[in-house]
Amino acid sequence: MKKLLSLVGLLLLGLVLLIGGVLLFSESPMKTVESFAMRHADKLPLAYLGEKLFDQHCSSCHDNPAMHAPSREALSGFSKETVMVALEFGKMQPMAAHLSKQERGLIAIYLAGSAPADEWIAEHSCSAPAADNSTEYVANWGLGKENRRFMSGEQAGINRANVGSLALAWSLAFPKVTDMRSQPAIIGNTLYLGDKTGKLYAIDRHSGCIRAHTEVLSGIRSAITVVTLSSGRKLLVFADSMASIYAVDPLTMKKVWQEAARIYETSVITGSISYHDDRLFVPVSSYEVAVSGSPTHVCCKSHGGVIALDATNGNKLWEWHGTADATLQGRNSAGGEIYGPSGVSVWSTPTVDARRNRIYIGTGENLSHPATDTSDAIIALDMDSGKVAWRFQALAADVWNAACLNGGANCPENAGGDFDFGASVIMAELPGGGELLLAGQKSGDVYALNPDPVGPNGELVWQQQVSNAGIGPDLDKSTTNGGVHWGMALSGERLLVAAADPERVRPEYVPKPGLHSLNLADGKVLWFQPVTRGCEIAEEDKPMIGLQNMRAGKKIELADQYRCSFYYGLSAAVLATEELVFSAGLDGKVRAFDIASGKQLWQTETAKPFDADNGVSGHGGAIDVSGQVMADGWLYVQSGYSMFGQLPGNMLLAYRVDTASE
Repeated sequence: MKKLLSLVGLLLLGLVLLIGGVLLFSESPMKTVESFAMRHADKLPLAYLGEKLFDQHCSSCHDNPAMHAPSREALSGFSKETVMVALEFGKMQPMAAHLSKQERGLIAIYLAGSAPADEWIAEHSCSAPAADNSTEYVANWGLGKENRRFMSGEQAGINRANVGSLALAWSLAFPKVTDMRSQPAIIGNTLYLGDKTGKLYAIDRHSGCIRAHTEVLSGIRSAITVVTLSSGRKLLVFADSMASIYAVDPLTMKKVWQEAARIYETSVITGSISYHDDRLFVPVSSYEVAVSGSPTHVCCKSHGGVIALDATNGNKLWEWHGTADATLQGRNSAGGEIYGPSGVSVWSTPTVDARRNRIYIGTGENLSHPATDTSDAIIALDMDSGKVAWRFQALAADVWNAACLNGGANCPENAGGDFDFGASVIMAELPGGGELLLAGQKSGDVYALNPDPVGPNGELVWQQQVSNAGIGPDLDKSTTNGGVHWGMALSGERLLVAAADPERVRPEYVPKPGLHSLNLADGKVLWFQPVTRGCEIAEEDKPMIGLQNMRAGKKIELADQYRCSFYYGLSAAVLATEELVFSAGLDGKVRAFDIASGKQLWQTETAKPFDADNGVSGHGGAIDVSGQVMADGWLYVQSGYSMFGQLPGNMLLAYRVDTASE
């Protein structure tokens, strides 16, 4: 290993010397060298280095048939991100715990690159038209800086009269992919999509052919954010699974800049990137919440935060940290060291308030004691400095990590329920004047806050419970993975809230998966449209919760899972117009509801096989994260999400309204 690291060091040093040794004078030389190496990865023999690491650390099992482990040839069928997930907090985490994030990344690059899967791109390619309209139909996660996930009926081109005519027009299946999570951007007639293999595609959104593509170092996780700089130049900005941020020119598909956005070794970008006035606001989370389930892990030293970058070049402007640096707090029940404070991941996409010069974020739970007043909170940050303007803590003392799923020694005393804010804050305008901030929590609670509170602790205007996933403090508070997950939508005076709520056995927990419509002014329920599974699953075939299932879940035949999915609630972010609200389920069903009455107007099922138009056989699965986007009479759905034992899939599906029905 020392020889290998020396080789890497020499290669990096050579690159540094090639550009005149400027990096040697950096304040943090190792971080600067690493950042430089990431930006120039195409000049390094990364696959070769990954192969040597695999030979040293993995081959004794994976090249030995007697061990019954997948061969390296079998592993080459997975994407880079899938391999990374397995190494960082999946089944292989205990075996890979001694490797650095960079070493795990090199192994993933080697494995994913050792089997060709790109022949279809050339066969399904097309040239870009001479002229294309520049309408930005989908430019960021929230379809606007306020994160309302609202699109006008004129731009959507889908309404009450024609939604029933939506029919599949084309489909693409992506090799080596089991999760479809990166929300695409749509500019004119081009759809920009990132996948888990690290490819960014420019797709003709009317035919599905590939106009151009490029590749980054690892799987693309965030939404594709369209940035228009003050100079007028457009960029596509996104994050990969190595917590690197990229800016790509949408016309040439060439990389403009790349920068790392990690605070810790376990840092990851789960939310998407917001933009305002030549600045990017990057939410930083941490997968230490999962790694803590390993008995060998020293818990917990990481925390989340927000990093502001100069959008023109990627330079860092400021950082906000969710907690102070962790220090030794004592020992756990097994005698291992325990550090804290920790946690407070920022899973959500920041909301931009240009008038007040603030961004709003939601945070996650603490991972270890002591608890902080920044966990499970909505926090207002000054855009220029990153300083806290005010905070509203919805739930105090929620201290939890994945060790609580299996009784591990790292589970904190008096553990909380894992009730973070994953959905982005919505900034709303009241009909009679004034504004509200709207936030949905995994506890099943929705909050309306005053953006101009008196004092530093926030001001609650109203609160509504749409599910009781957050059961009381005297009961079993282990997470159900229910409540509000990825996002709500706002249409006029109606707030549309999806609840995931799987069927878990908990004292007094009554699952209510479905879609809720709340009155903006006071939070009163206007209507509720439940969703059901429609099939029965034997108790012994039900998966364990979230990360626990991913690490050591029962083996259930995939065909049986597709036939009857345990998960069927609404976890993905919803999308609304003046007349309609679209919500997709973990069973692969996409539904359109009348926004006034809640009546279901259209449905399609995607968790099935497809002979895709790009010549690749594919399969749809669970729909999570971004769900669906629209543009000018078209609905685009990403189907497949296997992260927590849900249904894998690799499909991009394009539905079009019948123009004759208009």
